[in-house]
Amino acid sequence: MGNVVTRFPYGVTNVAENSLFADMPRPDDTLFHTYFNDFDVYTAGDWVVTETDAGATQALTAGDGGWLLVTNTAADNDLVALQKTPAAFSFTAGKRAWFRAKFKVNDATQSDIVFGVQVVDTTPLDVTDGVYFLKADDAATVDIICRKNATTGSVSASAISTMADDTFTTLGWYYDGIDKITYAVDGVVKGSISATSAYLPDTICTVSFALQNGAAAAKTMTVDYIYAAFER
Repeated sequence: MGNVVTRFPYGVTNVAENSLFADMPRPDDTLFHTYFNDFDVYTAGDWVVTETDAGATQALTAGDGGWLLVTNTAADNDLVALQKTPAAFSFTAGKRAWFRAKFKVNDATQSDIVFGVQVVDTTPLDVTDGVYFLKADDAATVDIICRKNATTGSVSASAISTMADDTFTTLGWYYDGIDKITYAVDGVVKGSISATSAYLPDTICTVSFALQNGAAAAKTMTVDYIYAAFER
C-alpha cells in the first residue's frame, strides 16, 4: 500500500488569523529567511573562496540532483573554502533555525571537512563563531560544534557519525530558539547540544563549507545541496 495523501483543496497556511495574509492559501514565505542551493547552477561571485594554493577548482559536475565538485591542490594541508557572500544569518533567542547539507569526499580519513553556518573567516576549520559540523584529519568521524567567540566558549558532541570514502552523507541541525541544538545524520536524529547564550554565536554568520587535505595528495568533495532557514 502506498503512502496516504491528504488533499486540502482550500490550501495550507501558517499565517495568523489576524494577519494581512490570513486568507492566503499557502505558507507565508516571509516568515523565514531561507537559502537553498541544489547546485543546478554555480555562480562563483556568490561566494568568497579561500585557497591556500592556486589551482583548486569549484565547478558543476554531472550527477543526479545537481552537484558541485570541489577539487583541491595536492600539498598537505592545502585548503579550499567557500562562504556565501554577504553574511546574512544571525542567531537570535526566540527565533528557530535549520541547516542541512548532503555531500561526499573521496577520502573520508585523510581530509578535514567543515559544513555549517559560520562567521566570515579565512580559517573555517577553527572559526570564532558558528554552528557547524567538523571532520578532522586522521579520522572519519564527524563532530558538531556550537561556538561563540574564541575566548568565550563552545560546546560540542564528538563522533556523531562516521563517513566512508566516496559515499554521500546528509548532516543537519535545528536550533529551537531557546537553548538547544538537535542534530541528525542521514535523516535520523542522533542527539542534541546546548545552545545557551554562553555558546550561541552573537555575530552575523553565513553558509560555509571547506575541504583541507590531510596528506600530500589532492582531495575532492562533491556537494549535492546545502540549505539554511532562519525564522525572522
